[in-house]
Amino acid sequence: MQDAYRTVAREGVHEIEISRSRFICALAPAATEEEAQAFIARVRKEHPTARHNCFAYVLGADGSVQKASDDGEPGGTAGVPMLQMLVRREMRYVVAVVTRYFGGIKLGAGGLIRAYGGVVGEALDALGTVTRRRYRLATVTVDHQRAGKLENELRASGRTVREVSYGAGVTIGIGLPDSEVDAFRAWLADATAGTAVLELGDEAYGEA
Repeated sequence: MQDAYRTVAREGVHEIEISRSRFICALAPAATEEEAQAFIARVRKEHPTARHNCFAYVLGADGSVQKASDDGEPGGTAGVPMLQMLVRREMRYVVAVVTRYFGGIKLGAGGLIRAYGGVVGEALDALGTVTRRRYRLATVTVDHQRAGKLENELRASGRTVREVSYGAGVTIGIGLPDSEVDAFRAWLADATAGTAVLELGDEAYGEA
């Protein structure tokens, strides 16, 4: 698994106008091709009279899935520059749809490439990006007497406490970078006088 990847912070829309043509870029996070295609279909439904709804998406933490469509624009002038912008900005798990309302003035191939790539770049700047880093999901089980203090110390140290469940003992779910497992194990033993049990689970990604 990749140690980290960047994606768009939230779904949103950014619009520019060039020579009376409107270029409306809709961006969204997408975990799968199904999610990406559903978002593309939704944007197309929102703009049924637009001449073009071009798209590009990059999926996988390593960017292994990449697709683009010019949707009627001259080949290589829309989807490809959109995809190139996403790749250049090292974006992952993201889908971009650029809707164009033609303003009556032809932009030429170079103008289209700059417009489609440019509006995606501006949209990324406007909506912001986040870095998600690889974590090991882990659980800490401790007795009720120590649980409250331990949970507070975990939060104070910046740990992501995912869930807390109560049974015979108290189980606290956390996210833990692999590089910090040994140091955390030592800290936990010291903080709980060796009474806590640490169990490591699967890997996942979380915001840095």
